Amino acid sequence: MPADPDPDDALDSRLRDWFAHDLAEIGQTTMPFGKYGPDHYPPRGVPLYDLPLEYLVWFERKGFPKGRLGELLRILYQLKTDGCDEVFDEFRRRRGGRTNLRERR
Repeated sequence: MPADPDPDDALDSRLRDWFAHDLAEIGQTTMPFGKYGPDHYPPRGVPLYDLPLEYLVWFERKGFPKGRLGELLRILYQLKTDGCDEVFDEFRRRRGGRTNLRERR
């Protein structure tokens, strides 16, 4: 007789899938407005994962945007404050490196 499935295993699997989906969405999303948006970094803006922690801290203090963008920025803020920025290295490698955020002269 097979053992009953462990409910914790099912939960772990769902959480992994959910987290992988969120990371993939962060990897595909660019900042749609503001200092790191398309007006300053054409044509699409800075990828979310390359936003500086200081910018995310500003949102954390002032309020994240509403909707899915705000959720993704909250997740990104938490990952970066926890020192987990390296989870985005594969996205950066595929794009050819980090986005240059130095002011253009």
